[in-house]
Amino acid sequence: MPAHEDITHDEMANAIRALAMDAVEKAKSGHPGLPMGAAATDWPDRDRFVLSAGHGSMLLYALLYLTGEPSMTIAELQRFRQLGSRTPGHPEYRHAPGVEATTGPLGQGLANAVGMALAERMLNAEFGPIVDHHTYVLVSDGDLMEGISQEAVAIAGHLRLNRLIVFHDENHVSIDGPLSLADSVDQVKRFQACNWDAVRIDGHDQKAILRAIRKAQKSDRPSLIACRTTIGFGMPTRAGTSKAHSDAPGAEEIAGTRRNLNWPYEPFVIPGPILAAWRRAGKRGRARRKAWNAALQQLPAAEREEFERRLRGDLPANFGEAALNLKRKLAEDKAPIATRKASQAALEILAKDLPELVTGSADLTPSNNTKVAATPEIGPSSYSGRYVHWGDREHGMAAAVNGIALHGGFIPSGATFLTFSDYCRPALRLSALMGIRAIEVFTHDSIGLGEDGPTHQPVEHLAALRAIPNLFVFRPADRTETLECWQLALEAKTSPSILALTRQNLPSVRRDFTPENLCAAGAYELAPADGGPAKVSIFASGSEVSIALEARRILAARQIFARVVSVPCMTLFLAQDRDRRQKIIGDAPVRVGVEAAVRQGWDAIIGEDGIFIGMTGFGASAPYLDLYNYFNITPEAVAEAAMRRCNS
Repeated sequence: MPAHEDITHDEMANAIRALAMDAVEKAKSGHPGLPMGAAATDWPDRDRFVLSAGHGSMLLYALLYLTGEPSMTIAELQRFRQLGSRTPGHPEYRHAPGVEATTGPLGQGLANAVGMALAERMLNAEFGPIVDHHTYVLVSDGDLMEGISQEAVAIAGHLRLNRLIVFHDENHVSIDGPLSLADSVDQVKRFQACNWDAVRIDGHDQKAILRAIRKAQKSDRPSLIACRTTIGFGMPTRAGTSKAHSDAPGAEEIAGTRRNLNWPYEPFVIPGPILAAWRRAGKRGRARRKAWNAALQQLPAAEREEFERRLRGDLPANFGEAALNLKRKLAEDKAPIATRKASQAALEILAKDLPELVTGSADLTPSNNTKVAATPEIGPSSYSGRYVHWGDREHGMAAAVNGIALHGGFIPSGATFLTFSDYCRPALRLSALMGIRAIEVFTHDSIGLGEDGPTHQPVEHLAALRAIPNLFVFRPADRTETLECWQLALEAKTSPSILALTRQNLPSVRRDFTPENLCAAGAYELAPADGGPAKVSIFASGSEVSIALEARRILAARQIFARVVSVPCMTLFLAQDRDRRQKIIGDAPVRVGVEAAVRQGWDAIIGEDGIFIGMTGFGASAPYLDLYNYFNITPEAVAEAAMRRCNS
C-alpha cells in the first residue's frame, strides 16, 4: 500500500489547521480559531456548502486548495486578506469557485441555505431526480444568537426541508469571552422545538461526525449536528479562549501549535502524501458527476433545454415580446389603479410564461398582491408550487430569497411593506454585494397608505435603499411604468431590485403605447413644456408624478411653461453618461423635486438650490388625501413654489 494511503484523518485535519494559522499569521489579521476547531465544484447537482460562520473563511479556502480547486493556489492562500486576492477576509461570492455565498454578517448564510434547500426541493419536484442533493451549513454560536437564525430555523422546520444539514461549531466562546456571558440556550432543544432532527456529538470525533451525517441524510426533516469543539485546537495558550478567535497568533504561539499538532513542516508546506490524500478525496465526485451528465442527456430534448435555460438564468425567448404585448394592452386601460394592483395584473400574465418566477410574502399576501393564479402555494408536503408564505419573517425571507437566487433555476421575489425593509436591510445589502437577481416587492410606499400612521409610513426608506450600490429601487407611477419596472427587474441578472408600490389608486400618466422601455434610463421626459421654452423642470417618482403633471397644468395657465420628468429609478438614471443625464435634466432655470419622502438623494438631480416638495419628518394617521394636504404635497404647493422662484 502506498505511503499516502496511510494518512490519518487527524493529519488531514491538521493540514487545514496549519494553512489557516499560517495564512492568518502572514496577514497579521484573520480568524484562525474556527478553522482550527472545526477542521475535522461547480455543477448543478452538487451538494452546497455554506460557511455561515464566514469569519472562518480560511477553512473554506484551505479545503478548496487541498481538494484541488485549480484557482485556489498556495500563492492565493499566502495573499489572504490582501487586495485583489481570491481569499478575502470573509467569503465573497464569485471570487472563487466553491464559495456559494457571501457570508460574514452572522446568520445570513444559514438563512441563505434555507433558500438553497427550498430551491433544490422545488427543482426536484419539477424536474425529478436530475436534481437530488444536500445543502450543508457550518454555523457558529454567534450565528445562532442572531435573530435571523430563528426566522430561518422556524421556516425550514415548517417546510420540512430534509436536504438541509447544519453543523453547529459549538465551542462556547464568543469575541467577548465565554458564551455564558450572554447566552444559555440549549440549541439542540431549540431546533427540536422547531421541527428539526437535532443531536449533539464530539466535534473532534470523525466517526461520530460521519454517523451523524448518514443519519441526517435519511431524515424526513432538516437536521442539526451540534459539534462540541475546542476553538483554536492545538494552540498552547489560546485554545478554548476568545484569544483564539481573531488575533494573529504570533511566532511563539505558532511554534507551540506546530509542536502540539506534531506538524514540523514549514509555513504553507503540505507534505506530498497528505496532499495526495486530500486530492484523492477531491476526485470522488467525478464519477457521480459523469453519471449525472449521462442522466441529463437521457432527458427528453425539450425538458433538457428548459432545465439548462433555467440554470443559465436566461429568460424565455418570447419574454420581450410577451412584455411588449402586455404593455400594449395596458395602454388601452386608463382607469386609476394602485401600483400594487398593477403589479399583480402584470404578474398574472408574465408568470404564466415564466415558470422560474417564485413569489411570496411575509404574511401580507392580501396587501402585497404577489400571489397569482400561476403561482400555487408551496407547503411542507408539496414543493411543486411557486408561492411561499414566509410568515412574519421579513429578514429571513429576504436572505432565503437570496439563497434561492444563488442556487439557480429560479427568479425569486419576496414582499412586505416598504417600512419593513428596515427588517430586511442586511440581506438586501448582501444581495447587491453579490450581484444576484433577487426581487423584493415593497408596497404601501409612502404616507399614501393613510390611517395606519407613521409607524407604517416610510419617509426615509427610499433614500436609505437608494444608498446601497448596485440595488435598483423602482418606484413606478402607473400601470405601464409598473410593467416596465418588472421587466427591468427580471432582466437584471447581476443586480437585485426593489419595486416600491402604492396602496392608493393612481391615474394613468402614460397615455400612449411606446415600444421602448422608457424606465430603462431611470428617468425620462414625460411631458414637455407646452407653449414655449421651459422655465421649470419638475421631477417626481411614483404617486407624485400625477401631482407634478397637475402642477404643470396650473403653471401653464399662468404662462409659466414647465416640463415633467418621471424618475422611476434614480440608480439607473445616475448610471447614464453625463450627456444623457444632462439632456434629461434639461436647462430650465428652476428645478423642483416632488416625492412623499425625505429630500436626501434628490440634490443629484435638482441641485443644492433646487426646490423640494416632500417630507421633513414622520407622517401621521389620517386618510391619505388629508395627509397630502396637511404635509403640503399638492399640485398647488408645487406650482406656488415654482412661481415664487421664477419671480424672485
